[in-house]
Amino acid sequence: MSRKLSLGARIATCAMAASMMLGSVAEACTGITMTAKDGTVVRGRTMEFGIDIKSDVILVPRGLDRTATAPDGKKGKNWKVKYANVGTNALGMPVVIDGLNEKGLSAGIFYFMDYADYQPFTAGDESKTIAPWEVVSYILDNFATIEDVRAGIQDVVVPAVVFKQWNMVMPVHYYVADPSGNRLVIEYSDGKLNLYDDPIGTFTNQPTFPWHLVNLNNYVNLDLWNVKEKKIGDLTVPGLGEGTGLLGLPGDFTPPSRFVRAAIYSNGEFNTETGEDTVFEMFHILNNFDIPRGVVRTGREKDDHGNIIADYTQWTSANDTSSLTFYLRTYDDSAIRKVSLNEENLDAKEIKTWKLDETEQFYSLGKPE
Repeated sequence: MSRKLSLGARIATCAMAASMMLGSVAEACTGITMTAKDGTVVRGRTMEFGIDIKSDVILVPRGLDRTATAPDGKKGKNWKVKYANVGTNALGMPVVIDGLNEKGLSAGIFYFMDYADYQPFTAGDESKTIAPWEVVSYILDNFATIEDVRAGIQDVVVPAVVFKQWNMVMPVHYYVADPSGNRLVIEYSDGKLNLYDDPIGTFTNQPTFPWHLVNLNNYVNLDLWNVKEKKIGDLTVPGLGEGTGLLGLPGDFTPPSRFVRAAIYSNGEFNTETGEDTVFEMFHILNNFDIPRGVVRTGREKDDHGNIIADYTQWTSANDTSSLTFYLRTYDDSAIRKVSLNEENLDAKEIKTWKLDETEQFYSLGKPE
């Protein structure tokens, strides 16, 4: 079997209606990065979308030949996979949208509605062009560290390529972390590539990343410690229950509010000992960003089952950059599953796929002791 595999080869096979897709946007993804006492860096995130993006977990082996997608259906940049990687895909595509590689570099794609403005494309740029949905795979296939990414991403062109399955240009930006603790935000806006270091380990959606950092100025009053009682005149006023230090913390699902909550929660947890401990804690933190079906509605369009299209948390993942393990749970099955690159054949001849079609199981406690 030939190992030549075009990243856009499966696009024409999707039967989803474009009009449905245009009515739904994934504006509620939340990402955090945490570090254990032993130095292990773990990056996690939620993935929200208005309709099922049919994610599976895929493992991309070393040596696979890749061909990216340029505008107008032309072939883009060619490369050979240098580092095996594992993570989630979407719609059966052979590209990772969130995952990590054998060097511990971890990356994910996040929606960037109304703010993504990609680089200009001119004839002759095809050999250095990749489409927006291919950027994460390009990063994981080729780079080992944040510094590699910072240098290498400037050698490619990411223009406004139409994603044929949805008949639209996908508005996205990207988050990258490596085992040393370095974190990088990649955004295309105003037709330019913008790279930002992330000082707090938090990422959501629009507006731009610098805007979110400035917005934290509005919440400097928040504190993890309860507020002490106050004396007002002759009256002593105690706090009403626990959590008084976080009174005013925004609780809605907009990107700015989620950014603030994620920054506080991920930087306020008690230090975990190991990477596995941190993964466990990370899933608990990300529980706070779980969106049930029907709560965040994007319009009046309906899906194939007659349900109103509404953003919901399709899956939540965590990447242990030391053990090279990808963890995942889905909306339909909250059991946490994992794939470790240390336990897989990284020189396989083709992409390996794990289907995520399980449903929730309920287990009896059995007879009491």
